[in-house]
Amino acid sequence: QVQLVESGGGLVQAGGSLRLSCAVSGRTFSRYAMGWFRQAPGKEREFVAAIRWSGGSTYHADSVKGRFTISRDNAKNTVYLQMNSMKPEDTAVYYCAASNLLTTRSSSYDYWGQGTQVTVSS
Repeated sequence: QVQLVESGGGLVQAGGSLRLSCAVSGRTFSRYAMGWFRQAPGKEREFVAAIRWSGGSTYHADSVKGRFTISRDNAKNTVYLQMNSMKPEDTAVYYCAASNLLTTRSSSYDYWGQGTQVTVSS
């Protein structure tokens, strides 16, 4: 079993920055691709970013490209999402997830965290 715990969410003004962390325990973290997703009220969950187990490949949604950066530290069993130049439309619950595949599809992720709220004020 794999457990994921997100942290780092909160309230930030537009243009500001936050860094989310996702601590992973259980099975070997370094074997999994990791992803970040978000869900705003009344909307479906959407892909934000993903990173290969080695960290060598990353993908970012067009809506966050150039502003958000996913990274991982396999020694610390942690994946990060650095969010800069934030906008009110970034407001959502952010989830990290683990998958055997590097993919943008949420259905391919087997393990999920409980989510952390991010609110961007205008």
